[in-house]
Amino acid sequence: MLENTQPEYPSFVEGIRRAPDRGYTLNSTQTVTALKNALRYIPTELHEKIAPEFLEELRTRGRIYGYRFRPQGDLKAKSIDEYPGKCIEGKAFQVMIDNNLCFDIALYPYELVTYGETGQVCQNWMQYRLIKKYLQELTQDQTLVVESGHPLGLFKSRPDAPRVIITNALMVGMFDNQKDWHMAMQMGVANYGQMTAGGWMYIGPQGIVHGTFNTLLNAGRLKLGIPQSGDLRGHLFVSSGLGGMSGAQPKAAEIAGAACIIAEVDLSRIETRHKQGWVKHITADMAEAFRLAHEAMKRGEPCSVAYHGNVVDLLEYAVKENICIELLSDQTSCHAVYEGGYCPVDLTFDERTAMLHQDPEHFCKLVDKSLRRHFDVIKQLVAKGTYFFDYGNSFMKAIYDAGVTEISRNGEDEKDGFIWPSYVEDIMGPELFDYGYGPFRWVCLSGKHEDLVKTDHAAMECIDVNRRGQDLDNYNWLRDAEKNKLVVGTQARILYQDAEGRMRIALRFNEMVRKGEVGPIMLGRDHHDVSGTDSPFRETSNIKDGSNVMADMAVQCFAGNCARGMSLVALHNGGGVGIGKAINGGFGMVCDGSQRVDDTLRSAMLWDVMGGVARRSWARNEHAMDTSADFNETHGDVYHITMPYVADDEMLNKIVGK
Repeated sequence: MLENTQPEYPSFVEGIRRAPDRGYTLNSTQTVTALKNALRYIPTELHEKIAPEFLEELRTRGRIYGYRFRPQGDLKAKSIDEYPGKCIEGKAFQVMIDNNLCFDIALYPYELVTYGETGQVCQNWMQYRLIKKYLQELTQDQTLVVESGHPLGLFKSRPDAPRVIITNALMVGMFDNQKDWHMAMQMGVANYGQMTAGGWMYIGPQGIVHGTFNTLLNAGRLKLGIPQSGDLRGHLFVSSGLGGMSGAQPKAAEIAGAACIIAEVDLSRIETRHKQGWVKHITADMAEAFRLAHEAMKRGEPCSVAYHGNVVDLLEYAVKENICIELLSDQTSCHAVYEGGYCPVDLTFDERTAMLHQDPEHFCKLVDKSLRRHFDVIKQLVAKGTYFFDYGNSFMKAIYDAGVTEISRNGEDEKDGFIWPSYVEDIMGPELFDYGYGPFRWVCLSGKHEDLVKTDHAAMECIDVNRRGQDLDNYNWLRDAEKNKLVVGTQARILYQDAEGRMRIALRFNEMVRKGEVGPIMLGRDHHDVSGTDSPFRETSNIKDGSNVMADMAVQCFAGNCARGMSLVALHNGGGVGIGKAINGGFGMVCDGSQRVDDTLRSAMLWDVMGGVARRSWARNEHAMDTSADFNETHGDVYHITMPYVADDEMLNKIVGK
């Protein structure tokens, strides 16, 4: 438990972003329960002093953060050797938690929000402190269980079991909606872990930049006729958002060779990305933004422009001035559209923050009005030849929920998707996920840059550039990683690799640790992966057999990784699209150089990917069927994926009379 001494109230560093008021809607009975829930972490002799502070936070911030229990200053991740602990995993996960909450990375560090407007490591600072204490005591014969940010305790297990098992916001079906979640959040019993925030595996905007790079490059190849060996020089990409995930867009566009304009209403986010070197130009003038982009296009040079303003204004200007936008998307946090994730076109960012606190009902009306206007201008641009794709932020679902039923593909509901494609539906699903390529990542726990360079080179040696175009893209990605200056936070790398590639690289890394060539390495991935997430509007949007509404794959992936002994295994509700719209999971695996880790990697790395490829194959996805058939040939001694017989559409339509 926590100490029975009251910590000194921390000071807040000026200029560090703060989360807006999330909305206090509890009645007096529920408020008492919320206070009792938070005070469970506090010794009883401190309750009378602490309870009024908690009540003030609840009424003014919409939840209890326990600011008094936050450590002072920037929680920048240190080398693993500087953390106390009784096992390497316990120390490793302290590195990962602090990396998720440092000023350079976290969106709202004081509110434990890592990214995505609402994605938290845990609910409050009492949980943070207690989790840290448990990780320091954790041994190879124990497992720490964390439920929606609450550390339930240490439980006896065994060395080849997970050291940490996490679940976030797994609500019972009839209560699995935004309204009931908001109530549970205020009560202190539900945590929105997003994906890698609550799973402690976020690595800064680099975590999405390779996927965004792949998406843009393949969009150019599929829609603009860019050759396999070419890039997006001379082409324009426009989008919005420069937050924790969306902040990857300008960097990814530049690496792909494009000129891009990214709209953002929050100047502090623009300044953060500019300071980090992730966006080159800043302007509040729409004409200037397009001029900078067009000049770069004429020169055939990459260019990124942050437009300080609302994307709806920017797009309406493009229509009015007859400006051609070839590639268009959106990465505002529409999974939290009424909680501040989407700023209505009629408001400044500061007005948005004030209205969330003062008049949330009117704010919601303005959001709906803005979404309808946003839809109308995209429709005009698409009619002129723009390729628009939803970037999996629940944008089109938010438009549908705002009353624009015209966006529904079947004209009735959202089950068949929407009139414009998700990026997974058109690009990432068929070109990457169906082959097993997804966001594999690693963190050099020593904190040494030279370890990251060594692992980059080792991973390059594991890639056969002649196998597929995706492998050549991956090799080039690693080759240019140093030049592109991707690291924000601790020393980490993202790489969209397939099952065999991930296993080869992982085993090579563990061998390097064993030989003392590098320090310990944390392996992981985004939950946004081949097998990790069931989400009909994003990760499984190219599943067309009706099973896109099912969550079996993500749960089986979680259970299988537990059974195979990954160091950390997590399962969440919501992810990047919102409560009730996805089930997603991930893992963390500490490479300590041991034979035990080798054995786990040989089993778990293939399962973690191929379970999803198998599901996509059963949905009759052509590339997944080919990948599964090849896997059955090469691994038939211990694996076998069930293959589908494919019925003839013409025959069935004739029978049904369609």
